[in-house]
Amino acid sequence: MIVRILGEGQYDVPEGSVEALNALDAPVEAAIEASDEAAFRPALEALLAGVREHGTAHDAESLDESDLILPPGDATLDEVRELLGDDGLIPG
Repeated sequence: MIVRILGEGQYDVPEGSVEALNALDAPVEAAIEASDEAAFRPALEALLAGVREHGTAHDAESLDESDLILPPGDATLDEVRELLGDDGLIPG
């Protein structure tokens, strides 16, 4: 699966990592639902770090479409709220 972090690039993330990324997505979703700015920033950073850890940089010259698009690390709580689907940022 190809995951794009806006402003950073794409990562090839194995399908087997979706469960681990969902575990990192849950605190982001909870912080947004609670409008908890203090919990939001570290939760978002942990999710993005998880994508970097589980994935490998996708070829920058490739024009492949992303399967998931995540906000940049400096996104606001309201910006991320607009991106949230029913399953959070990481479906599954």
